[in-house]
Amino acid sequence: MKKLTSLILAAVLTASMAVPACAEEYDFSNYDLEYYQKFKGQDIELNVYNWGEYISDGTDDTLDVNSMFEELTGIEVNYTTFDTNEAMYAKLKSGANTYDVVIPSDYMVSRMMHEGMLEELDFNNIPNFEHIDEKFVNPEYDPQNLYSVPYTWGMVGLIYNRDMVNGEITGWDDMWSPSYTNNMLMFKNPRDAFAIALFKLGYSINTEDPMQLREAAELLKEQKTMVQAYVMDQIFDKMQGNEAALAPYYVGDYFTMKEVNDSLEICIPAEGTNIFVDAACIPKGAANKEAAEMYINFLNEPEIAAANIEYICYSTPNTAALEMLPDEVRNDPIRYPEAEQLANAQMFVNLSEETNLLLDQLWTEILSDDADYLNWAMPLFVLGALVISVLVTAMRKKRKKKYR
Repeated sequence: MKKLTSLILAAVLTASMAVPACAEEYDFSNYDLEYYQKFKGQDIELNVYNWGEYISDGTDDTLDVNSMFEELTGIEVNYTTFDTNEAMYAKLKSGANTYDVVIPSDYMVSRMMHEGMLEELDFNNIPNFEHIDEKFVNPEYDPQNLYSVPYTWGMVGLIYNRDMVNGEITGWDDMWSPSYTNNMLMFKNPRDAFAIALFKLGYSINTEDPMQLREAAELLKEQKTMVQAYVMDQIFDKMQGNEAALAPYYVGDYFTMKEVNDSLEICIPAEGTNIFVDAACIPKGAANKEAAEMYINFLNEPEIAAANIEYICYSTPNTAALEMLPDEVRNDPIRYPEAEQLANAQMFVNLSEETNLLLDQLWTEILSDDADYLNWAMPLFVLGALVISVLVTAMRKKRKKKYR
């Protein structure tokens, strides 16, 4: 079960007898009240759009981050979730732009930035940016650091159930092993899925070569016959419940799943893997931009960033929060690997519009492709037709057999 550090727990006081027993009262003595309470009493609401299972929410004795922000600022938070970058992007692109804060991944930050979908941030309103590790400042996806503030980072690994696999799991090749047919899960988003195939082929995960992308698509079509399900958040129930032997997913979520099912293990594939950053941004035209910047700043209060990281088990780019985490977390080589361990890792970058369109087209083809199924099923169809033909021939006493 996730537990807050003693320092974070110290921030939570016993609930007042004047309020319901379920309510919490927080100690804000270490917060800049002049800054955080400038909008108090103005009935401001913030619409926040984040990944599922991606913020400390008060369950299992954790800190309720949104509740604490509301009490501190008087700003109401309307919090909803998405399960893929592409789903989030499509919703905002459709004109459903009612969000004040969104938390996309690196390549999607870059795409939205280039398409004019994000507001430039006023870092005077985000003083806690000073806690961001310099390794994550001015990243390739936002070179001038105008549009985003890192929230978490991590890697993709191959999660497996040691009681359900045959031998050692070492890399992406294992996901094409026929022995795991109908016993493996796969990403339900194109960028992560294609990355796995491209790593297997030895290509860059940011290739814009149509031939290489089509080769990767053929590999994913071949794999499709073995895949039990394409998943995102559904992976938790399936891997925790022993419903699949192996699945690629984010390292942070592996630790969450392992708390429920101790038979789960993870490997960082030898062929290389994706290292990613998820970052807080403000969509173009957001109704409450300054309040949204305040929310982003709050996420980077050291104890808040530490509470979020302890809850979701990803890695933090916040150096002050990192110092607050237990030694076994800070020294974990999977959560915080040394530079040499990242030698084969690659980070996504924004692709051209033409390549994004090709990826979308190829992904649609993969998910709708039934050719492999028909190739597998055809012998049964032929056998069935032959049996029927024989019976009909015998009944009608014909001398010729017809079948295809």
